[in-house]
Amino acid sequence: TRLKAQGKYNPLTTQFVMGLAGILIEQGRYGDAEKLIRSALDIQRTVGIGDDSQYSAQIISQLGAVLTFQNKVPEAARAYAELDKAIAKWEPKRREVLELSGSRITALYASGQIEAGLAAAQELVKREVSRVGERHFDAAAARGALARGLALAGRDADAAREFKAAIPILMAAQRENADDDDETVSAARSQRLQAIVETYIGLLAKSGDGGQASLEAFALADAIRGQSVQKALSASSARSVVKDPALAELVRKEQDLGKQINAQLGGLNNALSSNTRDESVVSATKASIDKLRVDRSKVREDIAKRFPSYAELIDPKPPTVEQIREALVQGEAMLSFYFGRSGSFVWAVPKDGPVAFASINASSGDIESKVRKLREALEPNAAMISDIPAFDVALGHELYSLLLKPVEAGWKQSKNLIVVTNGALGLLPLSLLPTAPAQVEANEDVLFASYRKVPWLARTHAVTMVPSSAALRTLRNLPPGKPERSELIAFGDPHFSTEQHDEAMKPVKLADASGGPPASVATRGVPLQRRNSPKLDGVDSAELALLPRLPDTADELKSIALALQADPSKVLNLGKEANEKKVKTTDLSGFKVLAFATHGLVPGELNGLTQPALALSAPAVSGAEGDGLLTMEEILALKLDADWVVLSACNTGAGSGAGAEAASGLGRAFFYAGTRALLVTNWSVHSQSARELVTDLFKRQAVDRGVTRGEALRQAMMATLDGPGYMDASGKTEFAYAHPLFWAPYTIIGDGGRR
Repeated sequence: TRLKAQGKYNPLTTQFVMGLAGILIEQGRYGDAEKLIRSALDIQRTVGIGDDSQYSAQIISQLGAVLTFQNKVPEAARAYAELDKAIAKWEPKRREVLELSGSRITALYASGQIEAGLAAAQELVKREVSRVGERHFDAAAARGALARGLALAGRDADAAREFKAAIPILMAAQRENADDDDETVSAARSQRLQAIVETYIGLLAKSGDGGQASLEAFALADAIRGQSVQKALSASSARSVVKDPALAELVRKEQDLGKQINAQLGGLNNALSSNTRDESVVSATKASIDKLRVDRSKVREDIAKRFPSYAELIDPKPPTVEQIREALVQGEAMLSFYFGRSGSFVWAVPKDGPVAFASINASSGDIESKVRKLREALEPNAAMISDIPAFDVALGHELYSLLLKPVEAGWKQSKNLIVVTNGALGLLPLSLLPTAPAQVEANEDVLFASYRKVPWLARTHAVTMVPSSAALRTLRNLPPGKPERSELIAFGDPHFSTEQHDEAMKPVKLADASGGPPASVATRGVPLQRRNSPKLDGVDSAELALLPRLPDTADELKSIALALQADPSKVLNLGKEANEKKVKTTDLSGFKVLAFATHGLVPGELNGLTQPALALSAPAVSGAEGDGLLTMEEILALKLDADWVVLSACNTGAGSGAGAEAASGLGRAFFYAGTRALLVTNWSVHSQSARELVTDLFKRQAVDRGVTRGEALRQAMMATLDGPGYMDASGKTEFAYAHPLFWAPYTIIGDGGRR
């Protein structure tokens, strides 16, 4: 903006803008990237560089691609029409580079020009196979684009043949290049792979091939969905957990071979694009890449054979349906969702009986808009209890009918549901979906009491989540925890600045941790007291000190300790004691429950933060070394033997799914470190009801040694919903806890089915 205001335009400015656009594309921020690409094109035109120049034409092509990503079909078609006009006088070979692109073919398909798209796709396949060979990602992606066109043209048998040829190569290449330094290339590849696999799953869904098609589609969805989860574990984080010298050497060798492959691929692309192409150099480079791939495969096989738990961490293999059934117990069913840009699907896998499989008539964007609408009543901008919006039970039932009803035959007879999903559904517990139409009274004697009559899914089914179906198998194969473990160790109410610490040290009246609320105010005029969540939107530079303190979490942790009959003075680390050094130097393997009552953060949320992390007390407060952040890499290095890790203020619904990303990355790290389940919050909880619910959960586990984690949470939620609610000093109910904001904020991620 500053350069434009000064009238200083030059080619470096354009390259800078396009570089920023590439970063935004990698982050999935296509709308922002579009603005920058249009700005770059404007710069070119302002300085008199015509659209027929090489760089301007590339910018127009990139604009068409990003419009295609956003499903802005008419605009993408106009951009490609501009491109055609700009390069009309180019020589054919030069023009072909921009004319034959996957995004342009996608735009042709989306605009209904199927035959034109097919013709371009066939030419693209010929060019890429000639250029890089059949087994290269680019050739397989071209074949996948052809398969998509054949499917759209109704040529299902031809489409299936091309899909079966392309997808295994694409999946293998995606895994091989997961640590590719060029994130923009990686993002573009993920987009192409996703579009191809979604179309093939749709083809399988309509094939009528009974169980076999549904099983093939299930495995594909699980693999493609797992790509985003797997990226949460970077190569550096994985390497940090390597303690065995033999494994460390193998890991270094595997990663070095990966870097050599990527470097050689870059050299191959340069050789192929050269005007003076040397076929002997191209052939030698291809042969070298093939040998490096063989060597890397052998190292990976060695790692998998000698160190299976590490291999599962860096490259989990999607299990078959039969393997999932083996991991389930009677009364359990897995619900697997896949939400894509062009198609969405659901599978219900019971312990016994046929798999139920259905297409969902909604895209990932459709589901996200419905989820966000429902969350307006769960994360409201409300100062008073009476300001809490009504939960949209009609929309909730609509979502139930869309997602769960089509596969009821596969899950309804079970009592425990294990959910695997991608996208926005991770921001909403399925427990709060009504299973039948319901209405909530507008004028209630007791506020929110009529929500007790709604047939919530939680009335009949316990629901837990797992990051992937592979994770469930891994968790179910863990040995039981050592019986001599202590009940609890907890870290909470960290002080993120010296100012917070000084304020905390001032004498104040201590809160009553026994559960009684403070003196009441007027009916329906009770303030909505919720935990603070980070408010970093629009903040250019964010430091640890900007995070709000969570003083009420100390009371919750004390209540958990009392429920587990543990001495709070011995097991709670609060304030400045909730620090990195204390976590890292304590033998955490000796505890059944490990609780963190603090903020969960994601990359970029604080300056220099490159991976998910938990925020702990600032070094200036604690006097301990470190940066005040327990990162995913540091969690991977912990040694746990925990039944639970409680993240009671790590809001998985924060921002645009950022907290869900944190829970995913942190969850996988905690699972690797040695926990069986995580308890996380989906929104900023109401302090009083949250404390009562979690206390009740652990009381139920302490009293009934047979109750599972998932069922204990379900019972605690229903007790909160049906209980007396918030009472004044005289014992009169001020308002019920039957609104889902109060009873549904917690989700179990991991193994909720066994003790």
